[in-house]
Amino acid sequence: MNILYAIQGTGNGHLSRAMDIIPCLQLHGNVDILVSGTQGDLSLPFPLKYKLRGLSFIFGKAGGVDLWKTFVKANVRKFVKEINALAVEQYDLVINDFEPVSAWACYMKNIPCIGLSHQAAVLVDGAPKTEHNDMLGKLILKNYAPTTAQFGFHFKSYENHIFTPVIRGQVRNHEIENKGHYTVYLPAYDDKRLVAKLSQFKNVTWDVFSKHNKKPFTHKNIRVQPIHNEKFVSSMASSAGVLCGAGFETPAEALFMKKKLLVIPMKNQYEQQLNAAALKEMGVHVIKNLDDRNDMVINTWINSSKIIEVNYPDMTHQIINQIIDKHCSLSKIIDIRKYGNS
Repeated sequence: MNILYAIQGTGNGHLSRAMDIIPCLQLHGNVDILVSGTQGDLSLPFPLKYKLRGLSFIFGKAGGVDLWKTFVKANVRKFVKEINALAVEQYDLVINDFEPVSAWACYMKNIPCIGLSHQAAVLVDGAPKTEHNDMLGKLILKNYAPTTAQFGFHFKSYENHIFTPVIRGQVRNHEIENKGHYTVYLPAYDDKRLVAKLSQFKNVTWDVFSKHNKKPFTHKNIRVQPIHNEKFVSSMASSAGVLCGAGFETPAEALFMKKKLLVIPMKNQYEQQLNAAALKEMGVHVIKNLDDRNDMVINTWINSSKIIEVNYPDMTHQIINQIIDKHCSLSKIIDIRKYGNS
C-alpha cells in the first residue's frame, strides 16, 4: 500500500508526534512524507518526499500570532500551484496532520483524506470550550485542512475517536529527575520581554529555549539558548516545572513527565485557547499573558508542589492499525460497489 503522510510544519508538535507515527505507518506499506510550513524547528529523521511552503501562521514577539505577517507572507498563488501539482491520486491512503496542501488537493480531486491531528479533537462536542465563541477561529480550524474522516488527540479521550497524546519514545524513555530549574518555551514572546519578566523571580533558575536568538547567553538567573530538541527534552526531564504556550505536545509531555505546568495561550490562536480551557479544567495553572497582574499566579505556581496525574499509555500502533483496518474495509466496500465482486 502506498501511503502519503502529510504534516503541518508550523510549530514543533506535529513533527514531534510524527516521529512515532511514521514507523507505525511504515509497517503497512510504502510511506511518502510531506511537510509544509515555515515555522518548525525540528528535523525529522526520515527522508521527505515533499517539502512545501503551504500556509504558515507566523509567531509574533508579544504573545500571539502575528496576523499581519501571516497575511503578508501568505503566497496564495504558490499555495494553489502546490495543490494542483500534488498527485494525491497515486496513493492508496492519505493521512493528514492539519496539513493544508494535501487536504485541499484531496478535496479538489474527491480523494478520501484521513485527518489524524490534535485539531480534529478540539471542536468535538465533549471537549472543553472557551467562554467566548471565536467564530473566525472555529472557521479556520474547520476549513484550513478539510478531511473526510477524523481521528484526534487530546489531553483526555473525550470521545471514541479521540485518543490521549502520542508521547514520543525519546520522552517516554527519558530519565526523570528534578534539578530545580524551570524550563521555558514561549515562541510567541521575544527574549527581551521574557528576560525582563522572568528576572523578577530572583530565586528561580530559568532555562529558556528561544525561537528568536541563535546564540546562547546568560542574564542573572536566566539561561537563554536556541531551540535544540535533545537539550529541550533533557531540560524538561530534569526540571522542577515547565512554563510554555498552550500548544499540545509540550504540555502533554510535561504532564507525562509529572512536571508542574504553567501555560500561556497565544493571542489570536483559537486552538490554544481551547487547549487552555481543557488544561484549566484538569487543574493546570493558566494565565492570559505576562502582564504584572499575573505575577501572583506565577509565584503561586513556583511555590506549589501540585502535580496533575495523567495516564498516557503507548497506543500509537493500535491507533494506526485501527485507522488502516477501517480504511481498507471501506476501500473494499467502495471497490465492490464500483466494480462488482469479480
